[in-house]
Amino acid sequence: MTTLPDLADLRNRAHRIEGKRDELVSRQEKVAEQLAEENRFLAIADNVTAALEKLGNDVFQRQLTLIENTMTKALQEVLEQDIEFKAGATFTRGAASVEFSISRGENTEDIMKGQGGSVANVVSVGLRMLAITTLDERRHRKFLVLDEQDCWLHPDLVPKLTRIVQEAGTALGFQVLMISHHDVNHFIRHADRVYRLSPDRGEGVGIEEIRADTPVESDN
Repeated sequence: MTTLPDLADLRNRAHRIEGKRDELVSRQEKVAEQLAEENRFLAIADNVTAALEKLGNDVFQRQLTLIENTMTKALQEVLEQDIEFKAGATFTRGAASVEFSISRGENTEDIMKGQGGSVANVVSVGLRMLAITTLDERRHRKFLVLDEQDCWLHPDLVPKLTRIVQEAGTALGFQVLMISHHDVNHFIRHADRVYRLSPDRGEGVGIEEIRADTPVESDN
C-alpha cells in the first residue's frame, strides 16, 4: 500500500524550494554585480596604471630638479666656479635609473673626475644630506658621519663646505660629525664643537677640545 503526501506537505516543500530559488537568484544577482564592477575596473586599469606611472615619474623628476638646483648652488659656493649639477633619469618598466654629471657651458664632465675629486667631495656630502632627510624618524636618528669628505678640497675651500654642512644640518634638524685631516682653524667658525686628535705618548690617542675664543696654532 502506497501512501501519498498530503497537500499541506507538498505546499511546504514547494515553499522551501521557492525560498532556495530566491536565495540562489539573489546570489546570482550579487555575483553579476561584482563581475560587472570587476569588468569596469579592468576596462580602466591600463589607463589608471599609466596615469599613476606618469604621476610617479613627474614627482620623481621634480625631486631630481630640486637636487640639481641644490647641488648646483653648493658646488658654485664651495668651488667658486660657474658649474651646474645635472641628474638625468631614464624610466624602464616603472624603475628609474639616474646618472649624475656636471656641466661647464657646453662641456659635460664626470663628477668622479671633475676638479681632481673636489666635485665628488661636495656632491657626496650633498647627496648624503638629502638621503638622510628621507629616513623614517621613528626608526633612524638624524645623525650623519662625514669621514674625510673634504680630502680633495683645497684648504681655502674647506670653511665654505663646513658652513654649508652646518647650515644644512641646522635647517634639517640633524647632527653631523665631520672627520678631517685639514687644519682645525678651518672648522672653528662654522662648527659647534671642534676636537683635535693626536698620537698619545702612551697607548691611546690624545683628545683636545678647540674653542673659538682661544688662539689655535696651525696643524701644519
